Amino acid sequence: MTSRQQTSRQQLSFPRQYARTQRFTLGAPRAFTVSPDGHRVVFLRSPGSTHRAHQLWLLDLEGEPRERLAADPEALLGGAEEQLPPEERARRERSREGAGGIVGYAVDAAVELAAFALSGRLYAAELRAGTARELPARGPVIDPRPSPDGRHIAYVAQGALRVTGADGEGDRALAEPEDAHLTYGLAEFIAAEEMGRSRGFWWSPESDRLLVARVDESGVQRWWISDPAHPDREPSEVAYPAAGTANADVRLCFVGLDGSRTEVEWDRARYPYLARVHWSSAGAPLLLVQARDQRTQAYLAVDTESGATRTVHVDEDPVWLELLPGVPAWAPDGRLVRIADEAGARVLAVGDRALTGAQTQLRAVLDVGDNDVLVQASAGEEAPGPDPEIGEIHVYRVNELGVERLSEGPGVHSAVRSGAVTVLASSRPGTPGQTVRVLRDGKPVAEIASYAETPVLSPRLTLTESGPHRIPCAVLLPRAYEEGDGPLPVLLDPYGGPHGQRVLASHNAHLTSQWFADQGFAVIVADGRGAPGRSPAWEKAVKDRLTLTLDDQVEALHGLADRFPLDLDRVAIRGWSFGGLLAGLAVLRRPDVFHAGVVGAPVTDQRLYDTHYTERYLGTPQEAPEVYEANSLVGDDGLVAPQEPARPMMIIHGLVDDNVVMAHTLRLSSALLAAGRPHEVLPLTGVTHMTPQEQVAENLLLLQVDFLKRSLGLS
Repeated sequence: MTSRQQTSRQQLSFPRQYARTQRFTLGAPRAFTVSPDGHRVVFLRSPGSTHRAHQLWLLDLEGEPRERLAADPEALLGGAEEQLPPEERARRERSREGAGGIVGYAVDAAVELAAFALSGRLYAAELRAGTARELPARGPVIDPRPSPDGRHIAYVAQGALRVTGADGEGDRALAEPEDAHLTYGLAEFIAAEEMGRSRGFWWSPESDRLLVARVDESGVQRWWISDPAHPDREPSEVAYPAAGTANADVRLCFVGLDGSRTEVEWDRARYPYLARVHWSSAGAPLLLVQARDQRTQAYLAVDTESGATRTVHVDEDPVWLELLPGVPAWAPDGRLVRIADEAGARVLAVGDRALTGAQTQLRAVLDVGDNDVLVQASAGEEAPGPDPEIGEIHVYRVNELGVERLSEGPGVHSAVRSGAVTVLASSRPGTPGQTVRVLRDGKPVAEIASYAETPVLSPRLTLTESGPHRIPCAVLLPRAYEEGDGPLPVLLDPYGGPHGQRVLASHNAHLTSQWFADQGFAVIVADGRGAPGRSPAWEKAVKDRLTLTLDDQVEALHGLADRFPLDLDRVAIRGWSFGGLLAGLAVLRRPDVFHAGVVGAPVTDQRLYDTHYTERYLGTPQEAPEVYEANSLVGDDGLVAPQEPARPMMIIHGLVDDNVVMAHTLRLSSALLAAGRPHEVLPLTGVTHMTPQEQVAENLLLLQVDFLKRSLGLS
């Protein structure tokens, strides 16, 4: 870095730097794939810390390791600006993808051919040769995937599943929608948003057929999302399955390259949710299907000739069953690999045997090898030693002989593996960004470079526990604070809900909280009950009472007051999405504790949020209307029930949010107005549930600080 570049970076404000680097993710390598021969690692990375267009890269491990550019979107598009079709925008919104260029790719079994879409067009990269080219295809192209043998590429266009030769010849439709409400080969809204399933078709290991999802949304209610700033534009039609309403009808069929078609049969009335599909050479196609109440799920093996299914295993839980990455799968010897909640812990089960216990809390299966399973896990409640390893997530190797940790030192670690080669990515509390090392047989052979920018600040971070429930907390004080400076106004900065761990042993995870701290606050981030990482019982304590998360924020605050310089007479809270709900609950129901709140994209009426998420925790509104009432900010009568005194509230919401729709904020604002409660509403034009726009993201931070200082009498 030149002295001029360094001076420019040092003068850049954190809000601007944070926004223009997309939270310091641009330039960082991601989406790794290791070839089975151990000779290549494929990954994505943008060419600079403020460059949005990701490129496809290759790390060649034959001989001296070296990186090669495999595909450059700017060159492939001839310098033209990328034009995203609506279907691709929707996919990126579901995955919270804010970058551009090549944001996803798929490869053949040998990792010699990669396929990806740009501007709705189909491209293929020959990874050994280092060439990339456009293939003729019917557009707009969505989710292209090569066959395992590399001879064909399947993709979705206008709701039809199509296939073309890898040489660009023979493009044709394999399954076409019968009407406008049907699609083949795409994940429905609820699968992509809540189940972690973004795919809708899977190649057979023999490359002669595909297993294809058929989605019928004709029974799903329609919502209309408009941007009032552009009254000349038509509203977007969204099939949104709100709690208690109909879901999409999802079926599966085998579709052969020869045009044959066989329906897959299972009890869809009992198990309407298609949660996972696994198809490998280790066994028959494997489905994980869930009951609507998510208390029962079945693992089904599919006969590829008849489409009939047989039950391999059934899980049951009186509260709910969690869906986790990487499972189910077949072990090479044909045993079922799954993650289960057993004996108070989340364990790895292979066949009929649990291979882990209460000392680890399983988070994901990363790879199933011939002799072991690679997993990601946190320390469980019965982990040995006095150190609770707060916020740490590690990579472990598990087999019949025991459990071995592969990642070293405090941090958040993940991995991708094939054969003897492992790509280990590590984020640590004392080091900016992420380090990516390539290991062969456990020994480092290369490191993948990151072009991500170094933040202009570093967290003054304390990871600790608080209160009788030992709530994991991150505490951040102003970097200039010195002992004896006196108590500080407090800002709670939680997500606080399921699937949203914020207390992490990672440098970059706490940058925004540190910036708020440097504005004169003691910032507390607390992961109470419901948040992942400790035990199934910890997560499931919020069943029917999401408001328990507010009790834990209060407990964490008061438990830290005797150890940190906290002014409990000036306490604010900010949050987004579930954190927005939590901030609204705090200001309206506990004004004795909280004196101001920034309420971002809040779920104010649980009946307006989707089926798979909301019903997991609250049941259906038909069965338990009183539960929905107790867990919403706005009641059945459209009113709020705040306690006195009134506290300042800033409500922020994107006008075109199709996940937590703007109706949530409008109903809350209307109820507050009817109750005579002062509040501010900040509508964000053209913004969805994400805020990737640079100016918007920067100014949101500045406006929040201004509001908090005004509300707490600090300016």
